[in-house]
Amino acid sequence: MDYTNAVIFIILAFSLGFIMIMNRDRIPTQLRRGMALIAAVMVLFAFYLIVYSFLSSGSS
Repeated sequence: MDYTNAVIFIILAFSLGFIMIMNRDRIPTQLRRGMALIAAVMVLFAFYLIVYSFLSSGSS
């Protein structure tokens, strides 16, 4: 199974989360909560993809 898209998404999700943490003072107040929520959802989904890939690679 090809996991190229999943790996790209995982890298981008963690990068977005890191950028949000490092630049939280520069983000306007109106955008901060929405962007943080989107970044958190993306990071949680990236963790899910990591766990799923480990579980599915062990079963084949």
